[in-house]
Amino acid sequence: MDMMAMVSTMLAAQQGALQSNIAATLTKQNMDMEKSTVLTLLGAGQPSLANVGAGVGGNLNVTA
Repeated sequence: MDMMAMVSTMLAAQQGALQSNIAATLTKQNMDMEKSTVLTLLGAGQPSLANVGAGVGGNLNVTA
């Protein structure tokens, strides 16, 4: 194997590794975004006051 073929092979391997790292990073970001979207749609972590009457869930004056 001549020198140029070895250099070309090493550069191709480095390029492939870089593309794999970029793909893994983008996949993780997409999965995190999907998780956030699902949690938002499910209302996880915070109660929803969307279907209650006016004034429900507001501040209560306990000093009066």
